[in-house]
Amino acid sequence: MNENRQLQELCINTIRFLSADCIQQANSGHPGLPMGTAPMAYAIWTRHLRHNPANPHWFNRDRFILSGGHGSMLLYSLLHLTGYDLSLEELKNFRQWGSRTPGHPEFGMTPGVETTTGPLGQGFANGVGMAIVEAHLAKLFNRPGHEVIDHFIYAIVTDGDLMEGVASEAASLAGHLQLGKLIYLYDDNRISIEGSTEITFTEDRGKRFEAYGWHVSYVDNGLDVDSIDQAIQAAKNDPRPSLIIVRNIIGYGLPTRAGTAKAHGEPPGDAELAGAKEKLGWVQEPRFYIPPEALNFFRQVGKRGTALEHEWQKRMDSYHAAHPDLADELLRRLNGNLPAGWSDGIPDFPTDEKGMATRISSGKVLNALAGRLPELMGGSADLAPSNKTWLDDYPAFSPNTPEGRNLHFGVREHGMGSVVNGMAYHGGVIPYGSTFLVFSDYMRPAIRISALSHLGTIWIFTHDSIGVGEDGPTHQPVEQLSALRSIPNLVVLRPADANEVSEAWKIAIENRHRPVAMALTRQNLPTLDRTIYASAAGCRKGAYILADLGMGKPRLILMASGSEVQLIIQAGKRLESQGIAVRLVSFPSWELFTEQDEEYRNRVLPPDLELRLAVEAGVTQGWHRWVGSKGQIVGLDRFGVSAPANVAFTNLGFSVDHIEHVARELLK
Repeated sequence: MNENRQLQELCINTIRFLSADCIQQANSGHPGLPMGTAPMAYAIWTRHLRHNPANPHWFNRDRFILSGGHGSMLLYSLLHLTGYDLSLEELKNFRQWGSRTPGHPEFGMTPGVETTTGPLGQGFANGVGMAIVEAHLAKLFNRPGHEVIDHFIYAIVTDGDLMEGVASEAASLAGHLQLGKLIYLYDDNRISIEGSTEITFTEDRGKRFEAYGWHVSYVDNGLDVDSIDQAIQAAKNDPRPSLIIVRNIIGYGLPTRAGTAKAHGEPPGDAELAGAKEKLGWVQEPRFYIPPEALNFFRQVGKRGTALEHEWQKRMDSYHAAHPDLADELLRRLNGNLPAGWSDGIPDFPTDEKGMATRISSGKVLNALAGRLPELMGGSADLAPSNKTWLDDYPAFSPNTPEGRNLHFGVREHGMGSVVNGMAYHGGVIPYGSTFLVFSDYMRPAIRISALSHLGTIWIFTHDSIGVGEDGPTHQPVEQLSALRSIPNLVVLRPADANEVSEAWKIAIENRHRPVAMALTRQNLPTLDRTIYASAAGCRKGAYILADLGMGKPRLILMASGSEVQLIIQAGKRLESQGIAVRLVSFPSWELFTEQDEEYRNRVLPPDLELRLAVEAGVTQGWHRWVGSKGQIVGLDRFGVSAPANVAFTNLGFSVDHIEHVARELLK
């Protein structure tokens, strides 16, 4: 859309001052980014971004990520101006209780917000995941003359994003994978909260990204929309991911704060805002002023999206006529529907006293699912042989094989977590990522964001306890289960045998609006005889009665998760042989159990059955909720030790003898 220079400047200043007025009204926020990057955003949104405000979920839209989420008012202003369902009243209610304009963008809350950003580097890495899925789906579904998957991922990234390690991990991966649909504009304003970036950030960022394998270009004047436009066009024609380094002035227009750290994270104040308006020729009153000609221009830009989606729908109709089976499969995926019979191939494991590690049974289930769930796609942080996450009949995703479903993330746990989230944001796949449980700490920010954003990501964590053995306390997770359980909206599952693993995978696939984390063993666990013990389907309720041993009402409940369930079974049998009635409870998921109704919870853990013993090879934090004031916990409120797994378990109190002893003490 062509516009004269006067209208262009009017529109850019509309973005600046609508953002600044809202920040001043809230008396909270970050004016520096919106005022400095408004020309960059204008160039992207009016000359390149293919999107439809009338349908924010149009699948073939370009994605826009504001990785520097602290500048959220820039995005909210653009969404309102181009016609998304985000009223001016919502903008005026910026950062207030109940508004759809929170301090940092939140996926699912505000129409048009593609990712939850604010923790720096997350949005940068999310875009890499989006680009992976775009390339994957394009290869699978596009046919000559029918390019129905074809879109770009744009982002505005900041100094802070580029400083964060997660962005470095993701950038390295993106360059290696040659993800040419990534176009990132870097707000090179050289200011951080503590002052000039000269105090911390002096490497040549352009050369760093060139070394990653990116196409790097420079715009020396961040006010020059035409130069920004030309740089974006060149990036679209380059097969590599692109970083456009735009030299900017933070807080542009503010009379005393522009170009300083004071512009970053506090409202400008009435006098400074008035001075900026005078300097840039803007009206002082009313606040939140949107010139009619600017609004008309932005709304016309937005309305182009309806035509773009309509044109794409015609292409889809033609595609459907030419390739009906492919089109039906693509639409199924885009709608998030699971295929009929998707769970039919999940194995039902026979009773086996020797059994297998739950990481191994997980690998068997995963491969059984792969043939029935073609959207299942993911990988490991260089640990696939240990995590058992490789899909055996499929290639790796690479520049030459984008149809591949196995991802080599390399030793990049945090990057992996954020990339997998990006895959989930994009849609069309069910993504998973995997590492050792102890290294979940490296990716905790991404796990937390997956829960906050209600993403259906699947996290597979193996080597889940002191059963790691000789590798010692650096690799033996003790506090990680508790840490994961503390994240709201994250379902944590620690299955006790192969059939609980099968159920855990069903739960993970069915939970498309919240993440699931599995904690799996390195060591073998017996596969329970389900003719004696209750069905593993009890996993779906989080905790279930495995068996009541002995005659009469149970005097004691033994409960455990994962590998320790085998210990409470053996201890329970000993107590039964001594004439003591015992209830055995498998407790794979606190979250799912909490969600059951009171009647079910009281049936599993009767309030009047107060003698309870919980056993888990991790910190005891949180178990007190389930054992009550008269119960006990056999846990591990210390770090582990380097020793063979069986020696470590025995010496740290995880033996049948010790559990029996504690149980008998409870009964006195």
